[in-house]
Amino acid sequence: MNRLTSSRDELLKLLGQAAGIVERRQTLPILANVLILHNASGTQFITSDMEVQIRIQAAESVQTSAEDAAITVNMRKLLDILRAASPGQVTLEWSADKMTVRAAKSRFSLQTLPAEDFPQVRAATDLSDPAFHDHALRLPQKLLKRLLGLTHFAMAQHDIRYYLNGMLWVADGKQMHLVATDGHRMTLATAALEKAVERREIILPRKTVLELMRLLVDEDAAQIDVALASNQARLTMDGLEFTSKLIEGKFPDYQRVVPKGHRNRLQVERSTLQAALQRVAILTNDKFKGVRVNLEPGLLRLTSINAEQEEAQEEIDVDYGGDVIEIGFNIAYLIDALANMPADQIRIELLDGNSSALFTMPDEPNFKYVVMPMRI
Repeated sequence: MNRLTSSRDELLKLLGQAAGIVERRQTLPILANVLILHNASGTQFITSDMEVQIRIQAAESVQTSAEDAAITVNMRKLLDILRAASPGQVTLEWSADKMTVRAAKSRFSLQTLPAEDFPQVRAATDLSDPAFHDHALRLPQKLLKRLLGLTHFAMAQHDIRYYLNGMLWVADGKQMHLVATDGHRMTLATAALEKAVERREIILPRKTVLELMRLLVDEDAAQIDVALASNQARLTMDGLEFTSKLIEGKFPDYQRVVPKGHRNRLQVERSTLQAALQRVAILTNDKFKGVRVNLEPGLLRLTSINAEQEEAQEEIDVDYGGDVIEIGFNIAYLIDALANMPADQIRIELLDGNSSALFTMPDEPNFKYVVMPMRI
């Protein structure tokens, strides 16, 4: 009989970090489980969906009786039991096909599955290979979390162009670029790296990006190590190893998409524009979500009309002296952008009613949001 003892709160914290990639409905029943593994390196908790894997190293306070032990048990059931259990020490005991969870005077018996059947994501590259370290980089978790927050919302979902269902990471010299697009809009954020690396482009799956955003912390001292292989990325932080397969394919040339030389520019308060768009969105067409933007000297007008010919209109006084422009946008694309742009002021650059618009933040020169117009 193998035994693991820990405080309930510590075990909840560890399992909570690993639980995000575990889907309730799985093609393989064992993918709904967490692998509990103990060896000379200590106790580890591993989850996987065969594309993404999280491996968490437990602290010494989590004690396991055997020198070598491994078992898998349903993650959701174990988490629910721990959340409902009384605070204090928890004991997990298991044999070949059963696990008993004890907390205070509570006892639960769970089915288990063999550890050898658990499909771990294997490392694609030997860490001792010097070429591997040419594409390894370190950056603050707070910085990466900010970059992901600025770009993630433009990723596609279930697009037949599979390479759009993720985010492009480009490490080149002392710069790192994060790019996301669904073919109608694009976000681009750039950060400086302390150490120069050889150029590498990868496309991280959407699920990987969203899970990584959940795991990253805002602490100034927290760092993350990123290792890039040809078909895999490995991210390590604070005893947690995050491994993800990559999306193969050719990402669009993001540099050509960014407009240059737009002569019509205005700056507007983000919260004012966001509130006006949210009000106008009430009467947009449920299918097309179009909003007409009329721009003339001193005035920005937003208009939406739905299938019942109901109309909403908002006017905002702006400091603008450029061309008279009428252009249509998907209003959801504008609201998404403003919700994820942490700035008081937004700068908008336009050429005419048929060209893409560029949204930037005056205090964030390394961020760009490009949105294509739509016919209304």
